[in-house]
Amino acid sequence: MTTASPRLFLAVDNCFASKRWTAPAEWMALVRDVGLRFVEASADNECDPLYAPADVLRDWAQAVRDASQHTGVRVINLYSGHGTYATLGLAHPDVRVREHIHHRWLEPMIELAVSVEAGLGFFCHAFDQSTLADPARYAVAEADLFARLHALAQHARQRGLPAISCEQMYSPHQIPWTLAGAEHLLRQCHDRDSAMYLTLDVGHAGGQRNFLRDDLPHAPDYATAAPEDADPYAWIERIAPYAPIVHLQQTDGASSAHRPFTARHNASGIITPRRVLEAMARAFAAPADPAMPPRVTEIALTLEIFTPTAERPQDTLRHMAESAALWRRALPEDGMTLAEALAALPD
Repeated sequence: MTTASPRLFLAVDNCFASKRWTAPAEWMALVRDVGLRFVEASADNECDPLYAPADVLRDWAQAVRDASQHTGVRVINLYSGHGTYATLGLAHPDVRVREHIHHRWLEPMIELAVSVEAGLGFFCHAFDQSTLADPARYAVAEADLFARLHALAQHARQRGLPAISCEQMYSPHQIPWTLAGAEHLLRQCHDRDSAMYLTLDVGHAGGQRNFLRDDLPHAPDYATAAPEDADPYAWIERIAPYAPIVHLQQTDGASSAHRPFTARHNASGIITPRRVLEAMARAFAAPADPAMPPRVTEIALTLEIFTPTAERPQDTLRHMAESAALWRRALPEDGMTLAEALAALPD
């Protein structure tokens, strides 16, 4: 039995600030003011290579470095946003689109992450229905996607990023979306010189119940799920050792609404700090699988709270502060090991 205990860091995705507080000095100050020292920078908050030219991204990186010195807040990871989520992207049937996302989006994002000494996580691929309906086409498309993910992990390692992570999702056209599929991707997309990891989102286990194997007897295996695939804690227990980023949102288990951890939403929510940490401890106590990538030694527990367009800015900040306070009670110091955080949990 392995008893490795990763170090934990509490962060927040700056998607809460998108279109409102867009300068790094602004959103870093807001993060500092709620008692956090780490932030995940979303491409949606004005650093997306699809929208911003290279010189703007260079200026953004310098602004991040300057604001970090002033506020004491560090960008721990960069992350993709709605722009690449809205397209077939890295799994597009047209190879020209795949090449564009590969070399004109993901590789520039790797460079941007290196320039601010951050990690990188992303999701930017999907299969259309005609591909899903044809097992032969699907096999070819999946193989191409895995080859690209492996190549990107190699590129990241060569540029100084030890690993990058692809987010798990919750429907057949966006893989990985099942536990077996996630483990398959991890085994296929790493080697001794590079590592592709996963981002776990605790709200991304709500859609699988719509595609249960017993309800879809004629569907191919890759388009069906098992009951445990709809359990966020089953995901943590199986995948946490290979997830340097864990996205935190409050959910009722039926949708991925990225709600804050406020009293109102916690009343119907199924995500609690104790259950998350205990599931992670079970994951790291299980025997390691030699076919999988090396287990992570650090995990960024990252609040990912979406802001309704018409929400008042003061309410956005209040929700973020309340969410940060709840999780800060569970992780009073950044860099604590998982074992230390569990031992310090309040009754």
